[in-house]
Amino acid sequence: MDQENKIFRSAEPAGATRANLPAPETRDLVPAPGRTNLPAPTSNGKSARKHWLRVALGIALVVGGAGAGFYWWKHSQSLLPPGIAWGNGRIEADEIDIDTKFAGRIAELLADEGDMVKAGQIVARMDTQDLAASLKKAEAQVLQAQRAVEEANANVTQQATQVVLAQQEMDRAKSLFQQGFQTKEVVDQRQQQLDGANAALKADQERVIESEHALEANTHDVELYKVNIADNTLVAPKDGRIQYRIANIGEVLPAGGKVFSMLDISYVYMDVYLPTEEAGKVRIGADARIVLDAYPTVAIPAKVSFIATQAQFTPKAVETKSERDKLMFRIRVRIDPERLRTRGDRVRSGLPGIAYLRLDPTVAWPPQLQRTAAQ
Repeated sequence: MDQENKIFRSAEPAGATRANLPAPETRDLVPAPGRTNLPAPTSNGKSARKHWLRVALGIALVVGGAGAGFYWWKHSQSLLPPGIAWGNGRIEADEIDIDTKFAGRIAELLADEGDMVKAGQIVARMDTQDLAASLKKAEAQVLQAQRAVEEANANVTQQATQVVLAQQEMDRAKSLFQQGFQTKEVVDQRQQQLDGANAALKADQERVIESEHALEANTHDVELYKVNIADNTLVAPKDGRIQYRIANIGEVLPAGGKVFSMLDISYVYMDVYLPTEEAGKVRIGADARIVLDAYPTVAIPAKVSFIATQAQFTPKAVETKSERDKLMFRIRVRIDPERLRTRGDRVRSGLPGIAYLRLDPTVAWPPQLQRTAAQ
C-alpha cells in the first residue's frame, strides 16, 4: 500500500491537495492487485443508456397513445344507438372531362388547375381558321343560291305572260273559227302554242323550287360551320373546379382529346360498404351524416342515393366493422346539392371519413352527429 501511495503522490502535480484529487472512479482506472483488466464504465456509456431509455419511453408513449385513441374510437362507435350503421370511405365528386369535338390545335387556354368555373364559362379555344374559310365559302354559295332563286322567279313571271298571250290568241282563233273567218288549222296551232307556254311555265316553277332547295341546303351549311366553330370553343358544362390541365397551348389533339378534367361540385358523395344485416335495412332517401377526418367536429347532412343490388367482396382499402363479413353491399351517400352550391370552394375529393346511416327513422342522432355545418 505504501508503494501504491507513493505512485499516486508522484503522479500528483505540485501543490495539489487531497480535495483536488480525481474522483474515486477515475483512480479505479489503475488496476489493483488481484483485479482483472476489464475496462471501467465511462460517462459515455451512461449517456448512451439514457438516450436509448428515452427512445424506448417515447415509443411506449406513442404506442400507448395510439392504443388509447383506438380504444376511444371503438368505444365511441359502440356508443351509437341501435338503428344507426356506419362505414369508412372517401369523399368523392363526379369527374367531367372537357374534350375536343374535332381534331385541331389549341389556340388559347382561359383556365388552369384549381380554378372555380361556372357552367357555360369559356375555358379554352381551338384554332378554327380552316372552319372560318369553309364558312365564308358556304356564305358565298348562299348568295349564289339566292340569285338563282330570283332568276327562276323572273323566268316564271316572264313565262306567265307568254301563257296569257297564248290563251288570248287561242280565244280569238276559236271565235273567228265559229264565225267562219278562221280555219281549223289556225285553231290547232294556237292550241299547241298555249300548251307549250303552260308546260314552260310549269318547268320554270319547278326550277324555282329547286333553287329554293339549293338555297336552303347552302344555308344549312353555313349553320353547320357556325356550330362547328362554336363547338371549338370549350366551355365548362357545370359549376365546378378544374382538377387537371391535360394539354397545353399549341398542342394538336385528335377528336375527343382531353384538355381539362373538372370536379362537379353539385354531385359529392361517399361510398361505404355494409354487411347484409345492415344493408338490408337501408332505404333510398334515408338520412345520413358524413364526418371527415379533416373536420371531426362537423357532421355533414346527406342522403342515401344508391344501394347495390348485388353483394361483392370487400375492397382491401375499406375497413369494415366485422372482419368475418366477406360479402358487402355498396351504398352511396350523397350530400345535398343545394348545400354544396354555396360551399363549392370547400369541396375536396379523396378526404377520408366515416358515413353514418340512420336505419330507423325514429332514432334520434346522437349529440356528436348533430353538430352540422352552419346553414
